[in-house]
Amino acid sequence: MTDAVRRLFGTDGIRGVANRAPMDALTALRLGQAAGYFFSRGAHRHRVVIGKDTRLSGYMLEPALTAGFVGAGMDVVLVGPLPTPAIALLTRSLRADLGVMISASHNPFEDNGIKLFGPDGLKLSDAQEMEIEALMAQDPVGLVAPSRLGRASRLDDAPGRYIEAVKASFPKGRSLAGLRIVVDCAHGAAYKVAPTVLWELGAEVVSIGVSPDGFNINKECGSTAPGRLAELVRERRADLGIALDGDADRLVLVDEQGQVIDGDQILATVAESWAAQGRLNGTSVVATVMSNLGLERFLESRGLNLLRTKVGDRYVSERMRETGANLGGEQSGHMILSDFGTTGDGLVAALQVLAVLGEQKQPASEACRRFTPLPQRLVNVRYNGLSPLGDAGVKEAIAAAETRLGHRGRVLIRPSGTEPLIRVMAEAEEEGMVEETVESLAALIRARAAALPMKVEG
Repeated sequence: MTDAVRRLFGTDGIRGVANRAPMDALTALRLGQAAGYFFSRGAHRHRVVIGKDTRLSGYMLEPALTAGFVGAGMDVVLVGPLPTPAIALLTRSLRADLGVMISASHNPFEDNGIKLFGPDGLKLSDAQEMEIEALMAQDPVGLVAPSRLGRASRLDDAPGRYIEAVKASFPKGRSLAGLRIVVDCAHGAAYKVAPTVLWELGAEVVSIGVSPDGFNINKECGSTAPGRLAELVRERRADLGIALDGDADRLVLVDEQGQVIDGDQILATVAESWAAQGRLNGTSVVATVMSNLGLERFLESRGLNLLRTKVGDRYVSERMRETGANLGGEQSGHMILSDFGTTGDGLVAALQVLAVLGEQKQPASEACRRFTPLPQRLVNVRYNGLSPLGDAGVKEAIAAAETRLGHRGRVLIRPSGTEPLIRVMAEAEEEGMVEETVESLAALIRARAAALPMKVEG
């Protein structure tokens, strides 16, 4: 099965509108059966950990998945609303065969998603997802005899286990005493654990986005909408603002002046500190093709390398394992610190930045502004037929733009992994050059797309 014919799994598990295929109870049931069968290797009792965020549809998907896994002979451990990195951690801690997170991350409440983790706490590979998807097409799959059905139970101390693990990532003997921190939990999975971690480490905590009702997750709050957080940081004269997304694997910061600090600046801040302390494995930091060229130049000025991957924190994680790097992330705020976990963890990343603030005795506006980003612009071009990227004229135009920018910038043209979109991005030292490059390429791609025939399915 190739990417071209995959129907369910995308760049980060399965996503969709709740109560519509593929994000309906029937698909969740079949996924539980297929994944349960796939991971039931060996004679031991098999176990799966299931967590979720605060969306209303979690009440539908959680029992459907549970039924599927129980029917495949797996014992199910339910932990309720917890961040995605907590599920990865508990999967390893409980020696489970599989971990499942029910969340659509930063999307609105109408959407939901299902992410799978292997026994090592890592997201599944493309090959594993394709095998599970193939199993789901069989009828029935993985159903065991009545005597071998699994059981379901709840782990009441799951939040406490995660809280202690996150606190352990902060330097020993240090505290957050004297710091006022505003944390926005996006009415999502970290609404209890994030304020608790910061308070237990000694900070004065101002919490927002901590009243989930099933509908308000990510609504005008969280890492994709930090406006209210920025206002509150200024109003309360806080030292730092922390914005998480719905499943808390993504982080955006706000300095004491109310200015947003994105993932690239966070990577630069932590990388420089870790390199100085000898904590950075090797000389490489991993990021995606979307990270600003300013980050790459900053790291080079410090004797470090930026290794780029395609978009998706899973690909960042894979490259980190291949190269032995222990720091990676995305401009959007996914931060992977493999010394402390196997997947993006917004709360752990925030604590690493707070450790830097303590070391340098500087405000966030200084400590977390390590470089000046190059002007960057992204335009999405939608198409309805065949992809225009195979067109000879488009290829020539892209090559010409790359030559024109040379070492002063770069062009990135890539198809979306989830929609019929071409993402046209350019960055350069001069803003005018960025605008001209993006507009001309987008106009050409749009025109060539309109001239191509519709895609024939089948």
